[in-house]
Amino acid sequence: MRALVTGITGFAGSHLADYLLAHTELEVFGIDLRGFPASVPRSDRLHLCQGDLCDPDFVLSSLEEAQPQYLFHLAAQAFVPLSWEDPWGTLANNIRGQLNLFQGILRLGLRSRILVVGSADEYGMVHPEELPIGEDTPLRPYNPYAVSKVVQDMLGYQYFASHGLHVVRVRPFNHIGPRQSPGFVTAAFAKQIAGAEAGRNPPVVKVGNLEAKRDFTDVRDMVAAYYLALSKGEPGEVYNIGSGIARSIREVLDILLAESKIELTVQEDPTRLRLSEVPIVACDSRKFRERTGWEARIPLEESLRDILNYWREKVEKEEKW
Repeated sequence: MRALVTGITGFAGSHLADYLLAHTELEVFGIDLRGFPASVPRSDRLHLCQGDLCDPDFVLSSLEEAQPQYLFHLAAQAFVPLSWEDPWGTLANNIRGQLNLFQGILRLGLRSRILVVGSADEYGMVHPEELPIGEDTPLRPYNPYAVSKVVQDMLGYQYFASHGLHVVRVRPFNHIGPRQSPGFVTAAFAKQIAGAEAGRNPPVVKVGNLEAKRDFTDVRDMVAAYYLALSKGEPGEVYNIGSGIARSIREVLDILLAESKIELTVQEDPTRLRLSEVPIVACDSRKFRERTGWEARIPLEESLRDILNYWREKVEKEEKW
């Protein structure tokens, strides 16, 4: 049995590789546009290939080599601010890569189970009376990245309905953990704190909107959910995945500040404010939990401690270098 993970060197992709190697007997094939950093595990069962999913010939040859029974499609341009700067680049990258995968699977006659990873951003502007957010909540995307994920989501359904592909769609809510880019809020806070502790930057944490509330799940719980989605999910269906608890960005910051080894000042930075922001996001994952038995197990406090320690280690390595 073989699995193919696109975006395997990314945040969730590298953790998914860890999970598959530790908890399954699958041979794991990975594709990524960039090189393969130290975050990718080393194993005789892991086979890596560098290339662009927007190149249909590369995608076809990769699928032909891997012959996957499980295809986890995680690769995407996922940074919302960049999607405002280059909306077409985000749309073209996220849609065309997935389309090439679907067309390649059809051309080769593969019977792969395919996971299409959408996003809670697809729901966009959610009204207070619509909380928590269920799969039937209207999609009102409010940034180009969110629009690209809606298209990926619907494209997944269309290829299930039109071509009979075994496509399961998920809409993950905010997931956090070690290895995440500092463009995302918890990593941004942790990197600043670790740098200040080491004397690399002033004892100041620059922040955006601290009043927004988000549904945070540890990435290690999230990738376990991805595997369950392909193992037990109903083809053609879509599932929300999240903890079900909305926590304010201020609360997240307070937990991290309590872990700091030094006193820090908090300073608002206008450049960290989003062009559009939903006040509260909370996930209703009952449909997924009832289907698979999944539960979020890692507490927020543990996730944040692990993130801060990850950045402390990175800062220490940079100092030694």
